[in-house]
Amino acid sequence: MQAHEVSTQTRLIALIAGEDSGDQLGADLIVALRQRYPSARFVGIGGARMQAQGFESWYDIGELSVMGFAEVIRHLPRLLRLRKSLVARLLEARPDIVIGIDAPDFNLGVEQRLKQAGLRTVHYVSPAVWAWRERRAEKIGRSADRVLCLFPMEPPIYDKHGIDARFVGHPLADRFALVSDRVGARDILQLPQNVPVLAVLPGSRPSELERLGRIFIDAASQVASALPGLRIVIPAANAQVYARLKALLASQPRADAPLLLEGHSHEAMLAADVVLLASGTATLEAMLAKRPMVVGYRVAPASYRIARALKMLKTDVYALPNILARACGMGDALLVPELMQDNCTAGKLAAATLDLFHDSERRGHIVAAFEQLHHMLRGGLEGHAGERAATAIAELLDG
Repeated sequence: MQAHEVSTQTRLIALIAGEDSGDQLGADLIVALRQRYPSARFVGIGGARMQAQGFESWYDIGELSVMGFAEVIRHLPRLLRLRKSLVARLLEARPDIVIGIDAPDFNLGVEQRLKQAGLRTVHYVSPAVWAWRERRAEKIGRSADRVLCLFPMEPPIYDKHGIDARFVGHPLADRFALVSDRVGARDILQLPQNVPVLAVLPGSRPSELERLGRIFIDAASQVASALPGLRIVIPAANAQVYARLKALLASQPRADAPLLLEGHSHEAMLAADVVLLASGTATLEAMLAKRPMVVGYRVAPASYRIARALKMLKTDVYALPNILARACGMGDALLVPELMQDNCTAGKLAAATLDLFHDSERRGHIVAAFEQLHHMLRGGLEGHAGERAATAIAELLDG
């Protein structure tokens, strides 16, 4: 099928998304696939964004939003029941293709069972094979006929194991301008143009807020005490996160209370001079917003001990900007400071944040590196990431 050729054949396409970011990827993918297959029916597990595109969700997407060894073990019986039910339903429906979107702990098992049963499978968003043991790539190959990768250093890893993997670019790279607009963002949030601004994002999952929320708010408070006139902006991913953050802030009242927002995370990052945030996809968003950042994170102690004991991690860096900078040959030095586990304390986060505020030359170096990485994530490819992913999927459907 050529790039814009439309099929009149009715297709049943299954998608399985595990959390909010997967829901957005799924929605973009449905839009692009529907241009090729106007009469297609889309089913599986997805959220509000996917359902707005006509997706039929068989289960609540929230049932898959767990992470870490300890958290998964606690929810394991429910997840196994859900997986068994979903596999049985998909085997009965026999879709033309099954696309697992991220959520590898759940999706790879589903994909493997379906692939063994003769269904075509795709895994969209490669697990971090560059951070975990590379042999995991072989497991992914047993699950997926094709892996769609968001980062350019991933397909070569799969190539070593004879696995079909395609770099489709990162969808977030399409959503941020190459030149960021701080003035416009501050106007939207009604922030003064002539004051220092710190954006704080302590995570979006309940477990993250439980471990990180107070630490990050305490760190921001220490920065404000040392930096006169500082404005603090805290965007919440959703209403639930907003309520939790509001309760945390109420327990520590200040005369210069932070600006708490529901949503507007991109505007908050763009408006900021420095971003203090939890490790994860948000670090990539801050990078694409071209904002210097300090990254912190803690996992559940049991999860951390298990990963250490089994020597599962093969990387000593965790924040995506640092990983990408190394992969692109920018050197081994950390591009942005990251404070993990026992080092993730309010005092250390505050000190690292203040160092960035006081060092304009370093901030300029970071911004220049972020611009280079943004170009790399776009990959010089035509169209947006959802369209490129749809092309890779259509090759399997029509090949």
